[in-house]
Amino acid sequence: MADTLKFLEADPDGMTTYDYIVNNVDTCIDRMDELVDSLLHADKSGQFLASSARFLNAVDSVSFHRHIGRLVMGAIDRDRERRYIGSLLEALWGEGYRDRAAELAAADDNFRRIYKRIYPDTAM
Repeated sequence: MADTLKFLEADPDGMTTYDYIVNNVDTCIDRMDELVDSLLHADKSGQFLASSARFLNAVDSVSFHRHIGRLVMGAIDRDRERRYIGSLLEALWGEGYRDRAAELAAADDNFRRIYKRIYPDTAM
């Protein structure tokens, strides 16, 4: 795994690291901190951070909760054009997230930050 992490340090955009996580999710949980660090370093647009958050949430939202939070924070910071973070709302908080926006915003800062960015003129 050390060789793999060394290889992933050279990932130019995050795609290789995302691909590695998807293909090895069952065996890389103990190195997920380093893999998330690699994504945070490589992904300048937030695309693979958001995709990784959606993927890990679908696989096991409880086991990967801490990592998902870090990925979402990174995606929010990088996705200035709002191309990727909007997909996180339904993927992470469910279909009825808009009906529960005030409740979710009070409980989760990542939700609040994304919601305000996607729906800037909507009161919560």
